[in-house]
Amino acid sequence: MSFISVRSRARLSEQDCDLNAFRTLAETVTDLAEYPYATGVERDVLVYDSGLLRKTEEPAAVEDELVRALADGPGIVVLKGAFPDLSVVDGLSTVFDALIAEQRASGVSAGDHFAKPGANDRVWNALEKAALYDPEAFADYYANDMVALVSAAWLGPGYQVTSQVNVVNPGGAAQTVHRDYHLGFLSNEAAAAYPAHVHALSPVLTLQGAVAHCDMPVESGPTMYLPHSQKYEPGYLAWRLPEFRAYFEAHHVQLPLAKGDAAFFNPALFHAAGTNRSADIRRAANLLQVSSAFGRAMETVDREAVANAVFPALLRRRAEGVGEEWLENVIAASAEGYPFPTNLDSDPPVDGLAPPSQADVVRRALRETWTPRALRDELRACAERRES
Repeated sequence: MSFISVRSRARLSEQDCDLNAFRTLAETVTDLAEYPYATGVERDVLVYDSGLLRKTEEPAAVEDELVRALADGPGIVVLKGAFPDLSVVDGLSTVFDALIAEQRASGVSAGDHFAKPGANDRVWNALEKAALYDPEAFADYYANDMVALVSAAWLGPGYQVTSQVNVVNPGGAAQTVHRDYHLGFLSNEAAAAYPAHVHALSPVLTLQGAVAHCDMPVESGPTMYLPHSQKYEPGYLAWRLPEFRAYFEAHHVQLPLAKGDAAFFNPALFHAAGTNRSADIRRAANLLQVSSAFGRAMETVDREAVANAVFPALLRRRAEGVGEEWLENVIAASAEGYPFPTNLDSDPPVDGLAPPSQADVVRRALRETWTPRALRDELRACAERRES
């Protein structure tokens, strides 16, 4: 796969972002002949008939083709009829509607990473909430073979499913173009601190998907995609740049989806939810984020306890004049430096796309010379906000 090949450079920067090189990739024409299990190509997006995939006697070959499509092909596949029994979709839609109604009644307005808070009806951690609300509807829905097929093809066994419901109401504005989790949720400064091979690794740690819970004509604003854009190496640093955003606005594609269809895409694909220009369609989708089993450490470490234990020593050494690099090295070895996973209902992003990490809290405590008790209380509060 080209995007995880050996790189000639160890670091990437915004200076590496070349719109002409990006345009060359984005204007690649998807050749249906290269994908024998696909039934069509619509605006360079591969379309599969889920009914035919279910009948294949070569499931491993189908998985191999899906990987090629997501990696070196257009980066997105649409599975028509992924949920053939629409009552299963409607059953979970009923659960989602109940969760949204409860959320509204409580006065909670769920934030959105890339759209104005309150513009849409967003339910974070819909996977857990739906399972607890109606286990039968949950089981019927997630028994789906197409979700399992694509997830296993891209990530292998042991994958972890999460779900976020997004309902875009009539008049709901489009998102801004972006790449997705992991590196896509970091600022350019933070993303540039990761070496080039991590930029190549990030897309294979996650699979993005969306199941249509209603018919989605283009006027309702289904997701905008830029096929083949996932192959652009410095793309995690490019998507915020004005010239790349302008290119996306001028060249993106949108495909209508029917209820029960599903789209899956490489998280590095440039994409954004569209504007709902309809008068009466509440565009409802179950956004699936499926994660690799390998996104975990080998040992369980109580980093809250470690950070609390080490903090007095950090305060003393800082008062004695040790350098910031020394302090930062100790923080990196003791505190959790990544803000996810978290509960985005109670721990929403602040000043960016992610909430502060445990290490960010320790850094602040050092800068402001907190007492150990103050740090202990704040780390405990942070941990409680992260719980589901």
